[in-house]
Amino acid sequence: MSSTLFSLAFGVGTQNRQGTWLEVFYAQPLLNPSAEIVKAIAPILAYSEGNQAITFTTAQASQLADALKGVDAAQAALLTRLAESHKPLVATLLAEDAPLSSTPEAYLKLHLLSHRLVKPHGLNLTGIFPLLPNVAWTSQGAIDLSELAEHQLEARLRGELLEVFSVDKFPKMTDYVVPAGVRIADAARIRLGAYVGEGTTVMHEGFVNFNAGTEGPGMIEGRVSAGVFVGKGSDLGGGCSTMGTLSGGGNIVIKVGEGCLIGANAGIGIPLGDRNTVESGLYVTAGTKVALLDENNQLVKVVKARELAGQPDLLFRRNSETGAVECKTHKSAIELNAALHAHN
Repeated sequence: MSSTLFSLAFGVGTQNRQGTWLEVFYAQPLLNPSAEIVKAIAPILAYSEGNQAITFTTAQASQLADALKGVDAAQAALLTRLAESHKPLVATLLAEDAPLSSTPEAYLKLHLLSHRLVKPHGLNLTGIFPLLPNVAWTSQGAIDLSELAEHQLEARLRGELLEVFSVDKFPKMTDYVVPAGVRIADAARIRLGAYVGEGTTVMHEGFVNFNAGTEGPGMIEGRVSAGVFVGKGSDLGGGCSTMGTLSGGGNIVIKVGEGCLIGANAGIGIPLGDRNTVESGLYVTAGTKVALLDENNQLVKVVKARELAGQPDLLFRRNSETGAVECKTHKSAIELNAALHAHN
């Protein structure tokens, strides 16, 4: 048996009446746990190798707690609490960061992102969507959609209201983890699997998808789509949009550099370098024709926006008279043009 693991977590979750996992909560996921931890728990869980999600009993939870008391006090304390559970327990052990094969594995990787243990694009999330069941997220937790009507009737007969907050594959992040040093105005708009860096403020209209997020500090009043990572000190204005890899961006990794401003109702379909500004209302896609201007506002050449991807100190704007999309830089446009051709 290998004594090293990529990740390990002990969780408590929800299953439907057929025993299918709907969701898993991991209070203290571990990245690269010590060999001592793996050695202590493997015999109790009958773990030998590979990526596995192993269900365990409350009695085994007590055994695991005892085995870890001299190894990892925090995990031992967690397992002591899990031994009191009336819900199903699971230990998820990932020997490697491989494509996903179970719902508990998928939830572990989403937790690793939201606990800031791994940044967006740092995990293999291949196969995640079929492993995340579409469930009703309710005031009584996750409920299988085929069982929802019965639960609703049972609640009414008890004089209660079973409130359904959403029907989705992803729960909201704050039901699983609230990262330190953040402000989130509407928790329903941050999905589990988002990486929200310290110092980030997400206002009411802001949205952060899974495998996406912010380095922090920053202000998010627009949409951070799947796969998009926003650098330090950047501001996404109200109603603005970033094109994710799930919404037409293909394999292009859209990111926002440090110190950027995307104006209200603007949007990007290219990666932005540091200190870029996109004027309010302007959507810049990879194929957008952009007039490159020099310091005297004279046209140097017309390029596609993808040629400007990742370049620092750019201002994208629309000419209010002609409607043409223009780009200026703190450098001279001629210097920028030379830098572009250097990569041809």
